[in-house]
Amino acid sequence: MKKTLSFFLLLFVAVHMLFAQRDTEHWFAPMAARSTQLSSPKQALYFSTDSVTPFPVEIYSNNTLLGTVTVSKGSPQTFDVPLNRMVASGTGELFTPGNKGLYTKGTKPYFVTYRFSVVSHGEILTSKGKAGIGKKFYVVTAPIERLDSGFNFTTGILATEDNTKVTVSDYSPNILFSNGWTGITNPTLTMTLNKGQSYIIEGVGNEAVNKEGFIGAKIESDKPISVTNGNFNGQFAITTSYDGSDIVMDQSVPTDRLGNEFVLVKGNGNISERMEDALIVATEGGTQVYINNGTTPVATLAEGESYRVNKTSNTNYIDQGNNHYNMYIRTTKNVYVYQLMAGIANSNATLGFNYIPPLNCYLPRKIDEIGKLKDLPYYTTLNNHIVKLNILTETGAAVTVNGTALPATQGPFPVSGTTNWVSYSVPDITGNVTITSTKAVTAGISGGSGVVGYGGYFAGFSSIPVIAKQTGDCIPGLVLEVGDSFDSYQWYRNNTAIPGATSFSYTPTQSGNYTVKITVGTCPPVVTPVYKVFTCLAETTLNDTVCDVVKQIIPTFTNSTQTVVPGSVTIITPPAHGNAIIDPVTGVISYAPAFGYVGPDTIVYKFCGNDPEFTDCEEITLNLTISESPVVNDAALRTCFLEENPATGLFNLTNALVTTQNGVTKKYYPSLADAHAGTNEILNPTNYIAPNGVVYVKVTNANGCYRVAEVTLTVLPPVKSDILIDKIICIEGKTTLDAGPGFKSYEWSTGATTQIISNVGVGTYWVKLKTGDCVTMQTVKVYASEQPVISNIDISNNTITVHVVGGTPPYKYSIDNLNWQDSNIFTNIARGNTSVYVKDDYNCEPIKVDITVPNLINVITPNEDGVNDAIDYSSLANKNNLVVNIFDRYGTKIYQADKLNGYKWNGTIDGNKRVSTGNYWYEVAWTEPNSKQTAIKFSGWILVKNRE
Repeated sequence: MKKTLSFFLLLFVAVHMLFAQRDTEHWFAPMAARSTQLSSPKQALYFSTDSVTPFPVEIYSNNTLLGTVTVSKGSPQTFDVPLNRMVASGTGELFTPGNKGLYTKGTKPYFVTYRFSVVSHGEILTSKGKAGIGKKFYVVTAPIERLDSGFNFTTGILATEDNTKVTVSDYSPNILFSNGWTGITNPTLTMTLNKGQSYIIEGVGNEAVNKEGFIGAKIESDKPISVTNGNFNGQFAITTSYDGSDIVMDQSVPTDRLGNEFVLVKGNGNISERMEDALIVATEGGTQVYINNGTTPVATLAEGESYRVNKTSNTNYIDQGNNHYNMYIRTTKNVYVYQLMAGIANSNATLGFNYIPPLNCYLPRKIDEIGKLKDLPYYTTLNNHIVKLNILTETGAAVTVNGTALPATQGPFPVSGTTNWVSYSVPDITGNVTITSTKAVTAGISGGSGVVGYGGYFAGFSSIPVIAKQTGDCIPGLVLEVGDSFDSYQWYRNNTAIPGATSFSYTPTQSGNYTVKITVGTCPPVVTPVYKVFTCLAETTLNDTVCDVVKQIIPTFTNSTQTVVPGSVTIITPPAHGNAIIDPVTGVISYAPAFGYVGPDTIVYKFCGNDPEFTDCEEITLNLTISESPVVNDAALRTCFLEENPATGLFNLTNALVTTQNGVTKKYYPSLADAHAGTNEILNPTNYIAPNGVVYVKVTNANGCYRVAEVTLTVLPPVKSDILIDKIICIEGKTTLDAGPGFKSYEWSTGATTQIISNVGVGTYWVKLKTGDCVTMQTVKVYASEQPVISNIDISNNTITVHVVGGTPPYKYSIDNLNWQDSNIFTNIARGNTSVYVKDDYNCEPIKVDITVPNLINVITPNEDGVNDAIDYSSLANKNNLVVNIFDRYGTKIYQADKLNGYKWNGTIDGNKRVSTGNYWYEVAWTEPNSKQTAIKFSGWILVKNRE
């Protein structure tokens, strides 16, 4: 049976992120078909996952929700897609921004394939998730070996973000597009697409210049895009006889997912049919290509140049036994490798076109799960078809399929050119499939029947792991992850390790550049490309009160540490009951309520931060309550002084009547600034000690509006009697104390309550004087007068001179306590004992001193005749400190008579040598043995007459 389209391409990529297609988001760019190719079309999306917990997946086209499915492990789901969402058949839908393409989004990672068919033809596009979107691609379509107007090449581009600028270039200048453009007149194609918009390129297959003219074309964009490329109908077999044609279509990957080492396992076709092959496209100049264990490059390619491996021979697939063929390809620089293959043997119409992922030790350890492997949305029942499963894994790995180890007849088979990898083949597979390996693993299928052929590949699409979002789009709610089959993980933010972030997933709390260092087995550690994390627009609701005045609203971030850019402040929703103006310099919003309005109002404003790359923005919904402020008045408080510190008083501030309104709270502060700021509150206002001054009362109503009242504090000082003063009286005397008139009451320490108290002796007294409500306690002292003291008395012959200290002059003197004189000198005093009396101006009991007036001796004749031989004052020996001193006429002391010599002088100098006849002076001094120890000095002259 001859088929015009009989290869059904099935591309599965079954590992999250690095191992597309397991992901939370998937994009399918559209394609172009010749109108004659669309007989009885059917198409559907097939979903499967490894999550045992069911979760929803949403399906969108051109940002419009088409529907939702709920998927879980063991329960794959399908969703029918209208044809016009993916396939364009008219020229008017090409070369212009359009609305075709699909986008799916789930809360957990999942697999999805786009499967479609027409009469006798089928195709499968397996999404590679976010690993399939990027900013730089090189187009790969199958070479058109048979010219036919029903054939074409096509490339679809789908934008994932708004305002995406795309340029397509470096295709053949001889190319002829289906709208009539050529590579000469249109050397580049440029377009700007918004999220969900697409752009489809097509060339018709009956032009020889289109055979390979678009292979290697470069697609570049400033934001991530998804690319589908191939031939909706084509023929790449090298033969002189053709059985028909088929779809050769696949989803591409960006250049940052490529590698340089590949293993291909032959499909179901015969080698002799010249359909089992490989197509290589270089991304850099000077790329050398090696096949199997060859040491000489089979080709050196320029940027965008392609090389078909088996174009001249069919010797590069090597039979490793049991009819198992594989081929090893190695390049010196990263390249695209697509496998050209057949779905069944003995027919060159069952064409296949698989992107082959590069080998690396970071491929997954499992592929879980591929759902409904043989299920196709075909227009009629598909019978008698088989699917062969091809597996690649690292040497030495243990491999299972649906939990069962494979027999030796199915592998492992060696690969010529590398000892690191082996391959397996499972001849017939169906249903839901899970593949596990103890090392890196990848797998593909080749299937077909008499009317349709199809194939697919399940593997990673980058030699370096990449980060993807598990859920959410921004912080908060964003969860990042990489593949969950690595040995170790360390997450970084801005090249700084995040403590404790060592799992395959991470929930960022800050914006920034995130990477993960990953290890597995003996592979060297690798670091993922940067994943830029942004914060969501923070939406915050605040409540505030406006109190009679203009409200200054200062835009401030709730959580971000960035500085608000004044120029970014915008009012989203203006207030309904007032006016809001933004200061362009400061960004401060001034809100003024309408005159007389009291009640609610709302303003919505937005602002952004100053980080140039990770700009935080916040939208504030500010609910305002416009309220009147309390009515207050100033007040004054008076209180009595405190005894311990008369400059201060004890005030009860709550007694200050500053408002008559109810429902208010009052707080007390020492200064006006404190009252407005709410600082240094007086916490015990009922017992506030302060001097004269002011305090401030902050009166606040239920809406939070306040006014401040001033309270003047006055301390009433003590009021004392001006006439009540200390007194001095004789110690035995009495006196009268008078507190003076004008006081409300009197209370004496004696118990008296009168103004005057009498008969008061020496002592300390107090009186409490009441003036108004204040009481002043005044102390008064009654002192005993100081008594005078007779310090010494001089006696000269019969004259005495009395010397007095202390007391209060003038003094009065007496020697009989009856007759008093002002003079301190008494004459003609008889020899012997006498008394001296002294009193001061207080006229108190006089001071008395008893003294002795000695006999006067004027002549001695020291001739030892027993008559007047010596001066002798031994009769005064009962006096204290008695001493007699003899002086010559020059005042020189020549002798001292004391206790040792019996208070006598015999006219000698040293007791032996006689003095010369002449006059000498003497002085007798002692202390009277009385309580005052009065000093007495008696002096005179003496004539010494020496007789021989």
